[in-house]
Amino acid sequence: MKATQRTVRLDLAEPLRISRSTMAARDAVWLTVEHDGLRGHGEAVTSVYYGLDAGTLERLLAAVATGFRRFRDPESALDALRAGELAGEDTPPAVTAAVESALLDLAGKRAGSPVHRLLGAATAPVAATARTIGITSPVRAAAEARCLTASGFAVIKVKAGAPDPEEDVERVRVIRDAAPRARLLLDPNGAWTTAQADALLPRFAELGVEAVEQPLAPGDPEALGVLAARSPLPVIADEDAVSLEDARRLAGRVHGVNVKLAKCGGVHAALRIAEAIDGSGTALMLGCLTASSLGLAPAVHLADRARWTDLDGHLLLAHDPWAGIGGTDGFVRASGLAGLGVRRSPGEEAA
Repeated sequence: MKATQRTVRLDLAEPLRISRSTMAARDAVWLTVEHDGLRGHGEAVTSVYYGLDAGTLERLLAAVATGFRRFRDPESALDALRAGELAGEDTPPAVTAAVESALLDLAGKRAGSPVHRLLGAATAPVAATARTIGITSPVRAAAEARCLTASGFAVIKVKAGAPDPEEDVERVRVIRDAAPRARLLLDPNGAWTTAQADALLPRFAELGVEAVEQPLAPGDPEALGVLAARSPLPVIADEDAVSLEDARRLAGRVHGVNVKLAKCGGVHAALRIAEAIDGSGTALMLGCLTASSLGLAPAVHLADRARWTDLDGHLLLAHDPWAGIGGTDGFVRASGLAGLGVRRSPGEEAA
């Protein structure tokens, strides 16, 4: 098998402000694996939070790719990856997820089967995805909410964690007025203290917020579990739920865990987390980083397994260089095409 890489810039349509940062662009590294005339693709994106820049991703992906020559086909390489024999234990989950994506895409194309069928689903998953509104002015937030619901979005995720919590309350209030039938999720990205969460969560519950992600700073999952037990809103762990061990520790303690493939290590790791929390009272949320359709596609093939779906990262881009998972009407869809079912966007060079 032959592997190649390409690094590209992904610009956002507009800067996205969350409690800890504002992002206007990020780099993506595409890994392509070729075997017998077919190619599979995967994507890893840079992240300041996870300490991954483009150079680091390029180096780590190349290091894993050197091991491909030991395997006769992508299927055996996939088995080795999942057994921990292809990528080392210290390989970042985002790198493992991108490698798995490329191998899954290639394996699906070799089998003439979409990835969701390789994973045991008979029908192509379709899910209503949340669409994110960042920390912005009430006027702009209301306008965005009206535009999103007019386009078909039934779930809106509102970023919180402004220096003045009253700004968050007002933002949610105007979004609720502008989109009275929308399901609202709230995400402070760990910005609140326990005292702030206790004071704010009842107010957001009164405004009809459905659930809150990671209200407390990560690093104390015990405190998050204690808060969840008394919260008037379901609490979903995100930054505190990275690994399978984290999910097991939180199962039954919080109402949901946000699984991002770049955070946990890919599709196989996500399925193990889903199995670990099944029946515990803790539901699965599928989330993402801002990335192209290529980066989000593997998660879309799992979308029918989640209670909450937040796969809008490609919709935040000024231009998505890949296509094939939809989303502009509020729904992401896995196609019946072989592999991941994504292709280069019109006008892009052939993949």
